Amino acid sequence: MDNPHKGRTGLDRIRHAAGYSLQGLSGAYRHESAFRQELWLAALLLPLAFWLGRTWVEVALLAGSVVMVMIVELLNSAVEATVDRISFDLHELAKRAKDYGSAAVFLALALCGGIWAAALWSRLAGG
Repeated sequence: MDNPHKGRTGLDRIRHAAGYSLQGLSGAYRHESAFRQELWLAALLLPLAFWLGRTWVEVALLAGSVVMVMIVELLNSAVEATVDRISFDLHELAKRAKDYGSAAVFLALALCGGIWAAALWSRLAGG
């Protein structure tokens, strides 16, 4: 069975994919408070990454860790939306899926915080 939505190619496919991506970002901003908070934090941290980072590698690590948190949050939100679409009933597998997504966001935040703390320490301690 062929998927009727998979027939686009070339620039038409890219244009539609970009539209879906923008809809996803817009929907996440409207419906996910955690994503909203992380987006506003990113608006503050991304410009700071260019001040704090001394090399392009440091800037990439600082900025990349912030963007990674947002990516993981979007994936976690997708898991939650899928589980909720199936059922709001309490189920061990649904709980496990949501907990795994939450743990992934936690690890992304911890990694981001560690990278930023190390960069701040290096910059402020003169190392």
